[in-house]
Amino acid sequence: MSGEKVTLALCGDVMLGRGVDQILPCPGDPELREAYMRDARSYVELVEAVSGRIDAPVGFSWPWGEALEVLDEAAPDVRVVNLETSVTRHGGFDPGKGVNYRMNPANLGCLGAARPDVCVLANNHVLDFGRRGLEETLDSLAGAGLRTAGAGRSADEARRPAVVPVGGGRRVLVLSVGTPSSGIPAAWAARPDRPGVNFLDRLTPAAATGIAARMREAKRPGDVVVVSVHWGSNWGYGVARDQVAFAHALVDAGGVDVVHGHSSHHPRPLEVYRGKLVLYGCGDFIDDYEGVEGFEEYRDELRLLYLASVDADTGALAELRMVPFRSSGMRLERADAADSEWMRAVLDRVSREFGVRVGNGGDGMLTARAEERPARGHTP
Repeated sequence: MSGEKVTLALCGDVMLGRGVDQILPCPGDPELREAYMRDARSYVELVEAVSGRIDAPVGFSWPWGEALEVLDEAAPDVRVVNLETSVTRHGGFDPGKGVNYRMNPANLGCLGAARPDVCVLANNHVLDFGRRGLEETLDSLAGAGLRTAGAGRSADEARRPAVVPVGGGRRVLVLSVGTPSSGIPAAWAARPDRPGVNFLDRLTPAAATGIAARMREAKRPGDVVVVSVHWGSNWGYGVARDQVAFAHALVDAGGVDVVHGHSSHHPRPLEVYRGKLVLYGCGDFIDDYEGVEGFEEYRDELRLLYLASVDADTGALAELRMVPFRSSGMRLERADAADSEWMRAVLDRVSREFGVRVGNGGDGMLTARAEERPARGHTP
């Protein structure tokens, strides 16, 4: 180990549309076209039924709650979020989608409150309001000074990694890619002359090798490369074989140091493969799901912030700390000891097959360590 470390703050889905947008200072059009909901304010009512009245409008920092203090204290070099929301006033609902998320661009102060360095966009909600909605999203984020990756006005732009300087001539490169298993329609793929997302129709070793080769070309000595992947179903702890093989192929080919997986509504297993961190599913971080019934056994109200310190010269994981939160009133609060222990035990159980044990690091944080034995591939 060189001793020079870069610390990444990583989280899963940040869904600032629908009910969250409605409690912010500038709520947008609440119209929905879901099978059971026609008004985004109905999600606010569901949340209030279980968590108490929300005195809206709330401030822009409200949804992040106590996570902002944790981020400030941890002082990560780079903050990466999966922004799973269109930022648009456009009313052109994608007719093929059953659920559509949008946030009024006037509420972008909420995203800015967390000071993300990169918003990854290759997900299944960024085009919920068509290509016009995507273009407004890109314009709005750029206008707010926010870097993006994974979507663009052309395939070249969508495939371009975000580059974040971290001092000493070092950089963090973040590539964002989305897959059909997460619900991204193939028609959303960016083309040379058409806006869209960086879409990968199949998780093959050849595709992973191609991505790794492009990142090797872009990488300088001392850079850290993150590949952020939107993949998999919403619920369950099983990790598909092709996801494991794809993550391993990214690392084996060289050039990729962290695999940042997301899409599932709750955290999934993690792995340290050949010294490199693989997060198979970070879970939701901000959403309006409180009060929505079903799948209670997964404790979706519990959320994780991942703080990964990576050796800047080797890309190896030096330390991983995870901070448990609980969502209450669409606001993040530090999880209590019982909830933290529940999450530790679950993550420890599901990550054992990948050779990782999850422990209690004190101060309300969880830790992870790779066992000496080789990790076994997981069968769903």
